[in-house]
Amino acid sequence: MHRIFDTTVASVYPLYLAKVERKGRSKAELDEVFAWLTGFDGPALQDRLDDGATFAQFFADAQLNANAGLITGVVCGVRVEDIDDPLMQKIRYLDKLVDELARGKAMEKILRRA
Repeated sequence: MHRIFDTTVASVYPLYLAKVERKGRSKAELDEVFAWLTGFDGPALQDRLDDGATFAQFFADAQLNANAGLITGVVCGVRVEDIDDPLMQKIRYLDKLVDELARGKAMEKILRRA
């Protein structure tokens, strides 16, 4: 089992936020990415952060977006579409979306609308 599975989302969220804010993106945009992927809107996301949900718990409760399978590309040298472990794949989907947000990609493309 990977250490990240037992890591709290709340411990990683500030790192995601710092990464996107350094690139001129906002907390609202980050939260929109979280909501699109997991179904957790602002208050629901905040509840999970406050409760200390691990990544395993967080994604167990999430309603993964039907278009999540459209997320492709490389994170940490691994293609997200080739990851066998379902939980690790969901975590890497989130990492990929945060990377795209930080790189300045348009929200319509990040959220697989166009």
